[in-house]
Amino acid sequence: MTEPGGRGRVGIGYDLHRLGEGRPLWLGAVRIPHDRGLVGHSDGDVLCHAIADAILGAAALGEIGALFPDTDPRFEGIAGSGILREVASRLGAAFLRLGNVDAVVIAEKPRLATHRDAMRDAIALALGVEPTRVSIKIKSNEGCEAIGRGDAIAAQAVAWVEAR
Repeated sequence: MTEPGGRGRVGIGYDLHRLGEGRPLWLGAVRIPHDRGLVGHSDGDVLCHAIADAILGAAALGEIGALFPDTDPRFEGIAGSGILREVASRLGAAFLRLGNVDAVVIAEKPRLATHRDAMRDAIALALGVEPTRVSIKIKSNEGCEAIGRGDAIAAQAVAWVEAR
């Protein structure tokens, strides 16, 4: 999978989910105290989903929507950490390894800075890499649109993969 000269490949991922009543909030494989959670067929963990898509894209192994379709009852409620473990397994089966992940969560509420290290550690554990290979940044939407109103949370990620 590496290019001539030993270079790796990069992929990008993005996800957004609405916040809704009666659901726990999962971000970065960590349960975050909040009065609403992300709505989705899975646990709605936008950070894990964006990271999974970035890794899959870098490795040219598809996308989470095709691998974990929301039409399949087997994946109802699947945890973001479970998706990341499966992606890591597929990466290894393709004789690739994760170089690093850099991600940003965009949320107005709740405040997430105090959860950053726990999310980084949980994501690294699910991917089977050391935490120094995972970077997470927290941003707000400065009051603009659904994210800024506190009605949704989004995440973006880039991943670097290379041959083992």
